[in-house]
Amino acid sequence: MVPWTTIAFVLGGIVVLSAVLLAMGLRNPRLMLQDYPDDVRAAVPPKTAAERRETLWWSLPLLCLLFGTPLAATIGARLQLPGLSFAGAFVNAFMVMIAFDLFDWLVIDWLVFCTLTPRFVVLPGTEGMAGYKDYAMHFRGFLVGLALALVASAAIAGLTLLVPS
Repeated sequence: MVPWTTIAFVLGGIVVLSAVLLAMGLRNPRLMLQDYPDDVRAAVPPKTAAERRETLWWSLPLLCLLFGTPLAATIGARLQLPGLSFAGAFVNAFMVMIAFDLFDWLVIDWLVFCTLTPRFVVLPGTEGMAGYKDYAMHFRGFLVGLALALVASAAIAGLTLLVPS
């Protein structure tokens, strides 16, 4: 049984994550330059000091969202399901994290970035570069996210057990 709080956190988190990433891309796609394919990054100058600072400011809420949402969802599950074990807390946190990772990979990366490639994601001077259609790079990013989700879910499950049920 999946607690309703977990479903709510997944859906809400995906909406907020998408909104933040869209806002970043519309504001200045170079803020996510580190996530662009190698050929695109090589064709543009590195981030300016101002862009690096702004990237940091955008990254802080994203990190809070990526780790805080599964933590809050798992605390909610523990409160809804007294006696939730470490394994149950781990699975709950992992479900939230993997939902984010899957959405990022399939919708944001493959559908929007690679397939649709809207103008706002294309950096000036890189139009038509092969990297924009590099589906394999985004799959590798998904696998990295999967590994991160395994480690973070274990930490979140451990923290959750500290919350009295």
